[in-house]
Amino acid sequence: MTSIAVIGAGITGVTTAYKLMQRGFDVTVFDRQSHAGMETSFANGGQLSASNAEVWNQPSTFLKGLKWMLKKDAPLLVHPAPTWHKLSWMFEFVLAARNYEENTIATTRLAIEARRHLLAMAEDEGFTFDIENRGILHVYESEGELAHAGSVNKLLKAGGLERRAVTPQEIAAIEPTIRGNFVGGFFTESDFTGDIHKYTRGLADAARAKGVTFVQDADVETLTLRGARDVSVRWTARREGDAPREARFDGIVVCAGVASRRFARQLGDRVNVYPVKGYSVTVNLKDAESRAGAPHVSILDDHAKVVTSRLGEDRLRIAGTAEFAGENRDIRAARIAPLVDWCRTRFPGISTDSVVPWAGLRPMMPNMMPRVGAGARAGVFYNTGHGHLGWTLSAATADAVAAQVAQAYGRAAVPGLRVPEAPVAPGILNAA
Repeated sequence: MTSIAVIGAGITGVTTAYKLMQRGFDVTVFDRQSHAGMETSFANGGQLSASNAEVWNQPSTFLKGLKWMLKKDAPLLVHPAPTWHKLSWMFEFVLAARNYEENTIATTRLAIEARRHLLAMAEDEGFTFDIENRGILHVYESEGELAHAGSVNKLLKAGGLERRAVTPQEIAAIEPTIRGNFVGGFFTESDFTGDIHKYTRGLADAARAKGVTFVQDADVETLTLRGARDVSVRWTARREGDAPREARFDGIVVCAGVASRRFARQLGDRVNVYPVKGYSVTVNLKDAESRAGAPHVSILDDHAKVVTSRLGEDRLRIAGTAEFAGENRDIRAARIAPLVDWCRTRFPGISTDSVVPWAGLRPMMPNMMPRVGAGARAGVFYNTGHGHLGWTLSAATADAVAAQVAQAYGRAAVPGLRVPEAPVAPGILNAA
């Protein structure tokens, strides 16, 4: 049986492993944590949001980044200390503005496709993940921002998404608990939310039960191509005294988040992901008043760059901000406080006496498009660089890269394989 190594056990790596297993490959997943989904896939905003598919490469984002550079609580914070990686990434980010419309439309199509794969896998394997099928509501207090949202809506519609404009009165009817002086909004009924960590763990357990091997607590040190379709993985178990180990595989898929850049370099490729830190708080709804005052409909406040997801009856996830500070995982109080303050302002009925903060590093490509497909050498593939949309896009990109691996190894279609009917969005495979 053809053996494939998958590097990374976040949502992208686990969905990739599952899709490869379905196609008959012998799959081994490596991850440095003791369980799947313990890093960037642990506590994100929870939204599965085709309505948030707009890429960031536009002049207004550049200007806001400069404006907010010295504000510790800014929604988008770029630390001024220069590094070559940051400067090269920023340069490519600016250049990608010429593809803003094309990439937004392609991301929308991919996000819509991903829903089918994600829901099909959970249904087939019978696990739950605190799904809330109540749509996502974008809210605006500025006429200018609402007008921009209207122009974005045209791109989302071109990508196949139905998102309707709503009045302040309709906002209050859709989600009665929210407070604000809104001038209008947009509502996407087909979007939904869920707990990414529960989903990743549930799918990992299902994959393991069907023969996928998980090597956890494994610090992968080097990936070495020894020949065409002959790659070795060298790792050290994260236990004192364990000697380095090595195993060889017929192929490899790198799904290693912000570490993908380093591993790609070892394999002869350039994958220019940058770690963009995002923060979240999980508000524990411990009393009846808090539970009644918390939204069930997911919110995206475009001005504050904050999103919410209701995770069951007793948790509310609030996430936001983007911080360009390199591979820094520190949780900074100045970045958490605005999320808690936003909760108090928008949902005054919620008690914030029990709040769990978190920060994770999103692997982001300069053009905001995931790197999916074959590398320069035979047997090497990538599924990484999803940025802030890893939860939203991963189920579709995993299917796309698994199909390409199957084609490369001459594997015929697997009888009985359930694949939702929808082609991968054009321009995704091998997007650099």
